[in-house]
Amino acid sequence: MTRNVVITGGGTGIGLAAARAFAAEGDRVLILGRRAEVLEKADVPGALTYAADLSTVQGARGAAEFALDAFGGTVDVLVHSAGGIGGRMVAAEGGDDPLDAVAHDWNANFRMNTLTSVLLTEALREHLAAPGGRILFLSSIAALRGSGGGGAYGGAKAALHPYTFDLAKALGPRGITVNAVAPGYVEDTEFFGPAMPEEEYRRRVGAIPTGRAGTPDDIAATLLWLASPGGGHVTGQIVQVNGGEVLGR
Repeated sequence: MTRNVVITGGGTGIGLAAARAFAAEGDRVLILGRRAEVLEKADVPGALTYAADLSTVQGARGAAEFALDAFGGTVDVLVHSAGGIGGRMVAAEGGDDPLDAVAHDWNANFRMNTLTSVLLTEALREHLAAPGGRILFLSSIAALRGSGGGGAYGGAKAALHPYTFDLAKALGPRGITVNAVAPGYVEDTEFFGPAMPEEEYRRRVGAIPTGRAGTPDDIAATLLWLASPGGGHVTGQIVQVNGGEVLGR
């Protein structure tokens, strides 16, 4: 059965791979992102696009209204792939006060990695297919073991975990499942910038028991399964896809 699928951050990386995977299943796909020019270049057969800042109420509401208009009032699958290192992607304001820099880093990461997911979910939660609806969040290995820095990125992703649990309990009676996927190191994305030094790449891959980096397609395949009938009894879970870099707990 053809489903209505909304994917945030769908112009690049994991979001783009997920959009292609769902489109290949014959689903109707809407990809959302901040940059219209990136969405326009996304090669997803038949996909609709809509540019908005989902960390704002106005942006999330506009995206939700567009989706419901396009899909006749119902969304079957909602995939949240929008996010990134907030302090790197959102320019700081003000002077050189180190405390201002900390506040900026945490606020930027929270907006990009938490609010983008929460606001759109809340705007659409009453319009999800019931039964059979799916909400899928992209968390991170950093939410499980730390960010390797100031903690802002991992903390923002970790905030999605209790939200996942609460939604799973609230929406379960309607036959809607809610899960988060926590990738480890995934190459071929914008997350680490245009190029990684060879030594750093070898260090990262060397820490992965499977001996290779993850790919966007690895994550997309997991999302696709969780959204399938086969994943219908899986809810309230943080699903790790990291080649064993962090073992199950």
